[in-house]
Amino acid sequence: MLIALSAVGALIKIFNTVAFDSLPGYLAALYLGGGYGATVISLGHMLTAITTGFPLGITNHIYIAIQMAIYAYLFRLAYKKFNIYIAVAIGTVLNGPIATLLMVPVFGWGFFVSWVLPLTIGSFVNVLLAGILYKILIKWGIVYDRKV
Repeated sequence: MLIALSAVGALIKIFNTVAFDSLPGYLAALYLGGGYGATVISLGHMLTAITTGFPLGITNHIYIAIQMAIYAYLFRLAYKKFNIYIAVAIGTVLNGPIATLLMVPVFGWGFFVSWVLPLTIGSFVNVLLAGILYKILIKWGIVYDRKV
């Protein structure tokens, strides 16, 4: 179900190719665990890449999907070790500035300058909404907190 939601989110663009595809992945990481979150978020990214015609090339999008899988896993670890606020900050920094910085060897500093702000904003929105949704689901008794 969360992968299907990623497919829908992939069609809702925030900036150009930045979309709501990772929100279900971050939600999966919180509720189901880091491995499930990694799977959902990486498939969600690939769905966004497909809907935009692989603008960075398929190899680069696979690389980005792997990065995002790692970030979802680390987001879950940050939530378990700290709290949702720290986890949101870490998820945003990893999937925004760090991810963009890791593309500099491939595309140069122009790519970083062009994409760091849209990716950081998009990452923040996806991570924050996942955290808010998770807390609402806990409050309503639909899920229980799997912090442990």
